[in-house]
Amino acid sequence: MTTQQEPRFVHSNGIDIAIHEAGDGLPVLLLHGFPELWFSWRPQMAALAAAGWRAVAPDLRGYGDTGPHGYVRAYSMRNLTCDMIGLIDALGFERVVLLGHDFGGALAWSIARDHADRVAGVISLNTPYTRRGPHDLTATMRQLRGDNNYMVQFQIPGVGEALLERDISATFHGLMRRPALTLKQFNCADARLRALPITLFVGEPAVMGEPVMTEAELRVYIDAFTRTGFAGPLNWYRNLRRNWLDTLNTPDRVTVPALMVSAADDFFLPPATTQGMERHVPDLERRIVEDCGHWIQYERPNEVNAVILEWLDRRMKRDSKEHLAVRA
Repeated sequence: MTTQQEPRFVHSNGIDIAIHEAGDGLPVLLLHGFPELWFSWRPQMAALAAAGWRAVAPDLRGYGDTGPHGYVRAYSMRNLTCDMIGLIDALGFERVVLLGHDFGGALAWSIARDHADRVAGVISLNTPYTRRGPHDLTATMRQLRGDNNYMVQFQIPGVGEALLERDISATFHGLMRRPALTLKQFNCADARLRALPITLFVGEPAVMGEPVMTEAELRVYIDAFTRTGFAGPLNWYRNLRRNWLDTLNTPDRVTVPALMVSAADDFFLPPATTQGMERHVPDLERRIVEDCGHWIQYERPNEVNAVILEWLDRRMKRDSKEHLAVRA
């Protein structure tokens, strides 16, 4: 079954969410990152459908055909979780497997932690489960990386929008690339680069290598963000402190089976950021995709698909009533 190219809209948590689907089996919900779209998942959707799964990929709040909805607070992780639980309900699923990348990985971990009864398993590409620390992530990044770090800069209203929207075509042509450096080389680069400055998001020639998308694929992103702008997606970052406050009394534990897939040369989310996850995600398996940067689904689709499908086949089972269950 091919992936549907026109979205259908599902009402959830007060908004209409655009989704794309492929396959007729049991559900895998695919959550994209920043600045992406459901479109990022096409290689995984095709592989999942061929293997007997039903892949469901929404444009998340702020993105694509779903578009921006509400003010900054509407993009808190708590409310984004409500978007997805409402979507799961509206589609009639008892439980789903979550597959997330980048910020979508953070959302997948949050759903798995807070709604374990609706999640059979969780797979995260690049994004570790991050325990609640003594400070919110923005304060931590400012302390570790400095004021020029992209997460810090994205907190300032209008700064990210002005940079990314100045030339949207140039933004995506510059950003959607393989790394030009290995992670080891990047860690030896000058301090300005190691700070992960905001300029990485418009293509930093010192670290950005070959494109990972064709011109036709890039055009999908350029057209979508020309329509919607970047304010909604940037609001995900502007809730980092609120997300930290919201988890004050939340059990810091993910109990469902989990797979952490890292990219060996991801500057933004290097494999080292996953250290210690087992304390909070006890049923955890890890994989590392070599010679790969942040855009893991595009850079190494065959390797990523093989890892995902092997884990699903081994850890998830489909009972006679067509419900998802966990394989011991």
